Amino acid sequence: MKITFIRPNLSDRRSADAMEPLVFAILARLTPADIDITFYDERVEPLDLRDTPDLVALTVETYTARRAYQISTSYKERGVPVVMGGYHPSLLPEEAAKFADALIIGDAEELWPQLIADFRKGNLQKVYRNENPPAIENVLGDYSLFKGKRYGKIKPVYAGRGCKYACDFCSINAFYGNSVRQRPLNDVIAEVESFKSKLFFLIDDNLFVDLQRTTALLNALIPLKIHWVCQTSIEIAQNKELMDLLARSGCIAATIGFESLNRENLKQMNKASNLHQHDYTSTIQQFYDRGIMIYGTFVFGYDHDTRDSFEPVVDFAIESKFCLANFNPLLPTPGTRLYKRLESAGRLLYKQWWLDHNYRYGSATFKPALMSPDDLTNGCFQARKDFNSYSSIFSRTFRLKANSGSVRNIACCLIANFINKKEVMVKQNSCLGAQYPLISTE
Repeated sequence: MKITFIRPNLSDRRSADAMEPLVFAILARLTPADIDITFYDERVEPLDLRDTPDLVALTVETYTARRAYQISTSYKERGVPVVMGGYHPSLLPEEAAKFADALIIGDAEELWPQLIADFRKGNLQKVYRNENPPAIENVLGDYSLFKGKRYGKIKPVYAGRGCKYACDFCSINAFYGNSVRQRPLNDVIAEVESFKSKLFFLIDDNLFVDLQRTTALLNALIPLKIHWVCQTSIEIAQNKELMDLLARSGCIAATIGFESLNRENLKQMNKASNLHQHDYTSTIQQFYDRGIMIYGTFVFGYDHDTRDSFEPVVDFAIESKFCLANFNPLLPTPGTRLYKRLESAGRLLYKQWWLDHNYRYGSATFKPALMSPDDLTNGCFQARKDFNSYSSIFSRTFRLKANSGSVRNIACCLIANFINKKEVMVKQNSCLGAQYPLISTE
């Protein structure tokens, strides 16, 4: 028996910033040893259009849904049944079911072995669903799946799933709800120790949801002498002991969702952690004093944004010497409160932007309150171009000790910026999927 795993891209082009997709390492570990596995990651390699396995499994994000459905249709036309899982099918199962023979709703660890057993008996079910989030003890991956593929040097590892915050636009909360689960500390450390790499990305949506467990993790990382990056909310800077431990454990960069400099926007998006910050300068300095670089993220399009909102935010990001920053148009993804609110107000430009052949990456998908959709599209793209100009890159890299405190940091900062600059220009205004109609084989 042969199974093909596929990670679709936005389109059929290659990407320069792809990391190993952990979901397939986990599924490979859970797949019986007598099954032959083939894996394609369309971000780093083209698909084999002659591939005819017994079963295909795709993970689907909202951005990759159109491409995933096209890939699925191609396999089904060859008589190959298709399984889909991931955020998008879990939030829109009726849509995904038109293109798949089976869906996995929610996390797959407890469902995948049952699906394979059913398939072998000729009894594949249409939907596999967890009523409660599964435990994530002993959930390890088979990373041999990625051998020979051109991924970045940074290794993704996770310590837990879910986030305690419920931001208006966030699909993480829509998928997991209020569930926050932690892996056993020994599992995380064993996985880190199993790699030759010394550079890691702890991909938790917020690594600091449980400070006691996080403190134990950071202490356990110290003797490993690794370097790592994470995602966090800004309020951890108020905990000086935690910040010291962060640096001692090897953290060299943190992604922080600033989202907006407008407090009314922060209230609307329910970004409670940022509303308590009254002095970003001193807070940011807490990271820099410990040699930790910052990747700041911002979103535009909430109801208090205007055409004049972009430039001050870009200036703030450049003056703050962020190693990286992103400036995104607010994107209503299915299942979020944001999507439901804009839909009920009649403000969506596309009912299903992720499938619409007219939608282009980076474009506005709704009518903002105080500017036009074109203003939102153009403002975000210009912000990205300004921040990623060569003068900005070199100014931010070499005029801040945190970014240039070591050869390693300089290299990380420059490489990340040049990759980001390229991806911004290539992706902007690109179509999702291939430019031919979606045809389900339902």
